[in-house]
Amino acid sequence: MTFNNIYKGKKVLITGNTGFKGSWLSVWLETLGAEVYGYSLNVPTNPSMFEILDLEKKVHHQWGDIRDRLELNSYIQRIKPDFIFHLAAQALVSQSYIDPYETVTTNVAGTAAVLEAMRNITWDCTCVLITSDKAYDNREWLRGYRENDRLGGKDVYSGSKGAAELIIKSYWYSFLNKMPHLKMGIARAGNVIGGGDWAKDRIVVDCIKAFANGEIVEIRCPKATRPWQHVLEPLSGYLTLGQYLREGLVENGEAFNFGPRAGQTKTVLELTHDLAKQWGLDTGKYINITDEIPFNESALLKLNCDKALSHLHWQATLSYEQCIRMIAEWYRAYYENRTEDMYQLTVGQIRAYMVVD
Repeated sequence: MTFNNIYKGKKVLITGNTGFKGSWLSVWLETLGAEVYGYSLNVPTNPSMFEILDLEKKVHHQWGDIRDRLELNSYIQRIKPDFIFHLAAQALVSQSYIDPYETVTTNVAGTAAVLEAMRNITWDCTCVLITSDKAYDNREWLRGYRENDRLGGKDVYSGSKGAAELIIKSYWYSFLNKMPHLKMGIARAGNVIGGGDWAKDRIVVDCIKAFANGEIVEIRCPKATRPWQHVLEPLSGYLTLGQYLREGLVENGEAFNFGPRAGQTKTVLELTHDLAKQWGLDTGKYINITDEIPFNESALLKLNCDKALSHLHWQATLSYEQCIRMIAEWYRAYYENRTEDMYQLTVGQIRAYMVVD
């Protein structure tokens, strides 16, 4: 899985590079020989993967607000990237209940700022815009949502992602599809887990923090099911989409879902039990189910990824068990100080993933 060496020696800009997915993508692109550039407002968590791996010294990093279209445009014009991966977002459902306006402006106006900058690109550039599975109008169907299903959302976070998709579509048909040197694709994924995440109100993060400190983890909605996927799965989809767009192997301006293998839908309680076992803990002593639900969450949201398989020849490769083992390996190495070089451990997981059948 080298993506036909399409990224080697190329300038690749990642917005939101200081976040969980942005950090993993930065390391992967470095491994592929790319010249990585980043644009982010801040480091979103403490601790953070970005700081642990010392990525500010490994990539060309620029601090900036994604909503500042003039500053963003100036940066893009200065570096002239060959690829842009737009990940910058307010990515937490819980935070959208606390500050809905920030969520809307970051996810909608921020995306519009990226699209405005794309309008001014005069060189060959491939852009992958990442939204979310929450962009779909979730009716909790048992079948997975397809790319042509209705977009929307009952909560502000979902609404902001659906709105971002509508803005992307309108810019595409109004301006971008008339630009022969510009290629664009949209990626939707969700329920991403992996080592290096410390975001608030995420079940894996809550578990790891509790287990590392010998504390009991409180879980809400234990029966809620999610199609959990390791962070490397959707990132491989984003990179594949970028490759296929660049090589003219897929239609321009299309959206693609990236999700885990079929059958990897597990309940929150099952995931918590499996993480505890990987940590070597008695699950009965370290897990407590609470009735406290601070915000509404959907019980089920699945994606149909047939389009990615058909058009990109992409499919998820990790089993659920492999995913859990990789997560436990990463966090235990960090919390137990088994290795001083978390960057090399991260590279090792990426390289191992690249050879998985």
